Amino acid sequence: MAPPGTRTIGPRLDLRQSQTLVMTPQLQQAIKLLQLSNLEVVAYVEAELERNPLLEREEGETQAAPEPETRTADERAAEPLLDPIDRSVEPSAREEAPLDADFSSTWDDEPAGGGALTEWGTGGGGRSDFDDSEFGLEHVLSQSVSLRQHLAEQIAVDLHDPVDRIIANHLVNMLDESGYLQGDLGQVALALGCDVARIEQTLAKVQRFDPPGLFARTLRECLALQLRDKNRLDPAMEALLDHLDLLAKREIGALTKLCGVDAADLSDMVGEIKALDPKPGLAFDSTSAQPIVPDVLLRPAAAGGWIVELNQDTLPRVLVNQRYYARVSKQVRERNDKEFLAEQLQSANWLVKSLHQRAQTILKVATEIVRQQEAFFAKGIQYLRPLVLRDIATAIEMHESTVSRVTTNKFMAAPHGIYELKYFFTSAIADSGGGESHSAEAVRHRIKALIEAEVAGKVLSDDSLVDILKSEGIDIARRTVAKYREALRIPSSVQRRREKALGL
Repeated sequence: MAPPGTRTIGPRLDLRQSQTLVMTPQLQQAIKLLQLSNLEVVAYVEAELERNPLLEREEGETQAAPEPETRTADERAAEPLLDPIDRSVEPSAREEAPLDADFSSTWDDEPAGGGALTEWGTGGGGRSDFDDSEFGLEHVLSQSVSLRQHLAEQIAVDLHDPVDRIIANHLVNMLDESGYLQGDLGQVALALGCDVARIEQTLAKVQRFDPPGLFARTLRECLALQLRDKNRLDPAMEALLDHLDLLAKREIGALTKLCGVDAADLSDMVGEIKALDPKPGLAFDSTSAQPIVPDVLLRPAAAGGWIVELNQDTLPRVLVNQRYYARVSKQVRERNDKEFLAEQLQSANWLVKSLHQRAQTILKVATEIVRQQEAFFAKGIQYLRPLVLRDIATAIEMHESTVSRVTTNKFMAAPHGIYELKYFFTSAIADSGGGESHSAEAVRHRIKALIEAEVAGKVLSDDSLVDILKSEGIDIARRTVAKYREALRIPSSVQRRREKALGL
């Protein structure tokens, strides 16, 4: 036996209790869908429709939305802002279960051969007549001419020498999207087997093409080509183009001496340069901008308050074909086939569940944002309240990470614009009188408004802005004002004073 007080080495059995989070594949899918944008959700659903034979897209008529939520008088009194609220997707006891809950028994209880289709989504569409708004003229895009097509037409008309055409086409291939020539002319001469002088001769010809400024190698050359086309490239203008760095610094005195003009003439010259296009190639090859499709729609209610609803056009209409599953399951004999079919059914049901719960969460978060930012929607940006994720998470009893995922790449269409849900979360700036804090975004808007209202003889410095803001009850430091001004890309008071002197 071992002496008393000594520890023996050997196997033993201990019982310990701990908490761990198990990320099931279904939970991972629900979390992934929650943070996707509406376009990404559509792409994800399309991939699932191709992969899962039990899923199908509904092509029927739009269904009527469920009735709005019924609330007691006490609940309505506690929520006067959003009375009434139109919720397009209403939760039930079963739909409020956690994302990682086990719904296998729920799905198994449903009849397999009843011919019913489990569906989610009340989106629009589905019409096949020509009166559908999808066939409107505004959806038809005209085919634009690319930069290279535009130049190829001019080469065919203006250049008759075959050598010039070969060189010109080679130079066209060296243009970037802004219309600037990239690369060394010596390399071009080596590749084509001709002299650099011949390349420069052809370059001079194509630099007269429309629009002026193409085939330039520097910003100065681009502006000079455009001024030459306007017959305004005189010695004074050439001197100004040679010192664009001084123009960027607003060195008025130095520029007037170098150009040999007075301040009034210099102001006119600067105005001519501002009217030029520093990137003439961008007028071509333009891709059609994709408009933002909001996930949430906000409109004022007739009886006061706001109506918050989901954009039905962004909700995928997905069906689980229980009839097809019942028919196929009766014919399946192999164990692997049965397992595959059961797996696909569970995956399809979870996709429907995840899409529905995603819509529920977006609507819940958006409703609470509108509730807390009602003054912003009613009166403007100056009434935007400071808000953090914790405020919304606490109000709707969700985790901050869930609110963060919901507000990423999700947009709300309000009466005066479309905003990302993240926009409504801003830091707080204390009130000098001890009152309610101010939103940083509202303070930035106020700084911008003060600077835009400046007059030439009274440009506001950062210290002056601090004094004005403090008089309005905003306790802010000078460095914070400077940081906000730089974030708004507003130059300093010295540069603004010089610009106003030039009449810019």
